[in-house]
Amino acid sequence: MPRTEEANQRIREEQRAKILDAAWRAFAKKGTAATMAEVAAEADVSYGLVYRYFSSKEAIFKALVEQMLQSGVLRVQRLLDQPGTPGERLTSLITKILEARRERSEIFLLFQHVMSDETMSEDVRKRLQERGQAYYDGMRQLIVEAQATGEVVADDPDQLVVALMAYLDGLSRLAARESEMLKEHFPDPEIVLRMLKP
Repeated sequence: MPRTEEANQRIREEQRAKILDAAWRAFAKKGTAATMAEVAAEADVSYGLVYRYFSSKEAIFKALVEQMLQSGVLRVQRLLDQPGTPGERLTSLITKILEARRERSEIFLLFQHVMSDETMSEDVRKRLQERGQAYYDGMRQLIVEAQATGEVVADDPDQLVVALMAYLDGLSRLAARESEMLKEHFPDPEIVLRMLKP
């Protein structure tokens, strides 16, 4: 019995998702230097199948950037509006960020590649910078609010955000290089949160 059109569509969507998932890993490792052949190898599919779904490496990269821009990983606004004390919301934010970096460090590595790639379109870089700024501003707002309630140390909030972001950036890089080691020893959010305690 032949497959239905719905079944064929589901298979096409699964293949496309598999290729994109592999592309995350390939581009996270090499940035825009990654090739279609490396994406195919990472996905364990034929080179031709990759081209069936994406006309070029740039088309895959564009799809990844769009996913990154739409991703909930960098959305801070929801946490700003959640109930709870500022310290509880900050704890929740940092916990979610660490979980995301443990599960999908390639997203953050790709972000770094895009931001440092001089050939990347200005529009893409600007949109990602806006996302990064929203992330920074949201974290800073939570720190300032938590300082006012005595839940966070009364140090310079900008320095605290930079320290947190540097830690998270380094953790993403380490996760990409030493994924097996980090599976066993990934830092608990409490370790990060201690630097904010009054």
